[in-house]
Amino acid sequence: MASQFSKASRINFVHARNVKVTGAHQFHEAPHPGRFGDVDMRAVLRALQTGGFDGPMRPDHGRMIWGEHGRPGYGLYDRALGATYLQGLWEGLERDEGND
Repeated sequence: MASQFSKASRINFVHARNVKVTGAHQFHEAPHPGRFGDVDMRAVLRALQTGGFDGPMRPDHGRMIWGEHGRPGYGLYDRALGATYLQGLWEGLERDEGND
């Protein structure tokens, strides 16, 4: 899907999310790295890059970690970790392709 829609220039922005499937039509949000969920984020980002996507991307909602308090789903630290993870994957994929 990421490949098809990015090649057609139909993606305005990406809200990247990893999920863990827990049953038929059941899942819960998971941290971005692949080992925590069932989405191969590297493959998704590669499909976006190959398709020519160059728009904005944001991480998923953040968990409250490291003693943080706030509105559930909007943990600042975890969202920052997610953004950094996505940026690192993107940069790594660019370097794999010799686009640095």
